[in-house]
Amino acid sequence: MHHAGGERTGDVTTTDDDATNGRLRLLVGLVVVCGAGNILAALRDVIFDHQPAGLFPVVLCGLIALAKISGVSIRIRSTNIWLSAESATVLMASTIVSFGWVVLGMALGVLVANLRARSAFMKLRFNVAKESLAASAACAVMVALGAPPVGPEQLAGSLSRHLLVIPVAALAYAIVDEGLIFPVIALATRTSLRERFLEHLDIRLVSRSIGLAMALGATMILTVDRWLVIGLSPLLYALHLSSAGRVRNREERAAWQRLARTTDELNAVDLDGVLRSAVRRAAELFSADEVEVEVHEGSSPARLVRGTDERVHYDDAPDSAPPAQGTAIITPLESHDGDTAIGELRLRFRGQVALSEREEYIFRTFAAALCTAIRNASAHAETRRLAESHARAAAQDPLTSLANRRRLEQYADEILGGPPHGVTALVLLDLNRFKEVNDTLGHTAGDRVLIEIARRLEALSTAGDLVARFGGDEFAILLTGLPAPPVAIPRAQAVLASIAAPMDLDGMRISVEASAGIAVADGSTDIAELLRRADIAMYQAKKSGQQVTRYAATRDTADVDSLVLGGDLARALAEEEFTVKFQPIVDLGSAEVIAAEALARWHHPDHGDLPPARFLDAIERSTQLGAFAKSILNQALAAAVTWRAAGYTIPVAVNVSPRSLLDPRFPGTVKASLARYGLPPEALVIEVTESLILSQLEVVDEVLRALREDGIVIALDDFGTGYSSLSTLARVPVQELKIDRGFVSGMDSPAEAAVVRSTVELGRSLQVMVVAEGVESEDQRRRLWELGCPAGQGYLFARAMSLDALLAALGRGFDGRPGRLAEPLHEAGSVVRIPKRPRGGQRLDRSS
Repeated sequence: MHHAGGERTGDVTTTDDDATNGRLRLLVGLVVVCGAGNILAALRDVIFDHQPAGLFPVVLCGLIALAKISGVSIRIRSTNIWLSAESATVLMASTIVSFGWVVLGMALGVLVANLRARSAFMKLRFNVAKESLAASAACAVMVALGAPPVGPEQLAGSLSRHLLVIPVAALAYAIVDEGLIFPVIALATRTSLRERFLEHLDIRLVSRSIGLAMALGATMILTVDRWLVIGLSPLLYALHLSSAGRVRNREERAAWQRLARTTDELNAVDLDGVLRSAVRRAAELFSADEVEVEVHEGSSPARLVRGTDERVHYDDAPDSAPPAQGTAIITPLESHDGDTAIGELRLRFRGQVALSEREEYIFRTFAAALCTAIRNASAHAETRRLAESHARAAAQDPLTSLANRRRLEQYADEILGGPPHGVTALVLLDLNRFKEVNDTLGHTAGDRVLIEIARRLEALSTAGDLVARFGGDEFAILLTGLPAPPVAIPRAQAVLASIAAPMDLDGMRISVEASAGIAVADGSTDIAELLRRADIAMYQAKKSGQQVTRYAATRDTADVDSLVLGGDLARALAEEEFTVKFQPIVDLGSAEVIAAEALARWHHPDHGDLPPARFLDAIERSTQLGAFAKSILNQALAAAVTWRAAGYTIPVAVNVSPRSLLDPRFPGTVKASLARYGLPPEALVIEVTESLILSQLEVVDEVLRALREDGIVIALDDFGTGYSSLSTLARVPVQELKIDRGFVSGMDSPAEAAVVRSTVELGRSLQVMVVAEGVESEDQRRRLWELGCPAGQGYLFARAMSLDALLAALGRGFDGRPGRLAEPLHEAGSVVRIPKRPRGGQRLDRSS
């Protein structure tokens, strides 16, 4: 088997190293000069020396050329290796004709093969020279070892000697052939000589052994009849095809194995790793001088990665890339199903290279696999980005980028649960009259004030501290590593001084003050208790007009005496001490009950029955709020089931704590409770305070919207006591306004009467129900009715009562009319139409 190497370029310059190019040119030039001299000597030998007469030498010469022409080429980067089976004919011919005919036959075959392949001129000259030198080496060994060419008739007498020398000549042929080609290939491809020599060594050894066997067989056939050698041509060609087929099969298997390994390596979740691995593996797989992967997927900026099989030397924007060298073979990065291409894969060669059909298919397959890998890695990166974003959002206040309450609680647990390192204190801050900023300058200006305050708080924090915003205008600072508890007070005073410093807002200089409460951890407190204590201290600071107040257990005890010990809450819930009473809501005109409001009561074993005003603040500051709200809601819904079974399809109204509306899970809890009791959504009215929904907290709006979408009626309690606006009512899905009892009781005053009148008119305009609270006299009832107020509740009709008492009152009715609690203001037929009530049970259905 014969190997001839050559470069794709005409000047054989295939590297970027001038020194390497110089050595390559010198080596090729030396071979060409020696080969030219060798061919001239062969011509002289044929022309001037006595050669056997006849056609036989010409036939042998042609047979050598035919063997050389029938070859197969293997490309290694910029080098093509030519595999052919001419060595057998060269060795056989060297036994009966002079080296001139052998060399000319070889030169002719190489010349024709390279012309057919359209090889560059330098490549053609090198190949012709090298092959002629290898053939001359074989002939020279035959002569030197006493086996010169003899006529076919004399060959039988010296056959044994020739057969012994032919293997040595074959070795000389192989040494010269590979000794000249592999240094050139190694220089051209910038690879080691050892690596190039060992590549396909097993195939070359087998092929050369077959060629040697063929040469020995052909030599013996010559002793029978020299013309029988012509019949060897089909056999030589068949053996050549078999050898070439084995090479191709091995190359194909190796290519597919490399492709499988490469695509496995692309199954990574790191986009950088995918692109860099793709460049190196594609350069190795397709023996390319350089590979480029350009990606422009989605909203990410375009990216170009360029490199070789050894390293990536460019990874940045395509527009900034240095000019690429050589010609490129390009395929789009798209999947097999024809999705939109996300970029291109380019193989670059320093010359003209055409991929085989198999390589083309592998190239497209590799590009499709790379496309899938890029999309998978991009999807993973986006998923990871979203997860990190959600994690930040879960622990970060969106407006100020400070930590939120959840993050502060987590961090405090870590600090309080870790090894002691100084004193830990919690400072809770609340801005004074911040609502005036929003109402006067707008919420955008208010947000800017909050952002500036957050910046000032962070500037004053030290290593280990954590600044958080709880929502609205409430901030917290966890101070860690304090040398002593009293140090927390000057730290808090410095914070308040920083907040109070004037700030510029659209050309106006404004100052915002705050109140602060401090709670110091004592080694046994958790973050929930620390927050409770800081909240009590802040409340005391606001109440006393001081800027900073430190929590004191004695004052907490006084508060607990009025609000009930916080420690009793868990026990009270477990022992079901919290109960619900119901106050009817009636149609002012007909005095028929149209709803009932659930009012919580605490039957305390030591303090007796406690109204909500005595214990709601304590519950708000405790960790028992969720359990308390769930208990009250379930009792209210159970009562609604009971009176519906009695024939009264009226809804129940339940007051909701502001903190409940800050929990995105609250709508799901309400919906689950309704389902548990088998009640429709319109059987429940959720009453919220006006001050909370005016905060415009996004989470509150989302919770209210979710409740409304579930079909639950939203009522705005104590309407008129805050700073309501039409924009608020347009934003919040309110279906009921409840006039505060203070306006009803003060209707003799023109101002209060005006509030009531405007509220009724507003309800009529917005087509929402208006309910007056605290109706205690017939005069108030009549005046409200004349103003157009459709509904009311108060002592005139009934006080809050137990479920049994309510059912008895409904059954007893007024003047023998069940469901009516007073004398109607009008006779049948003179009813003034009121706005349609968007809650179930506008009428009373009495079962017969």
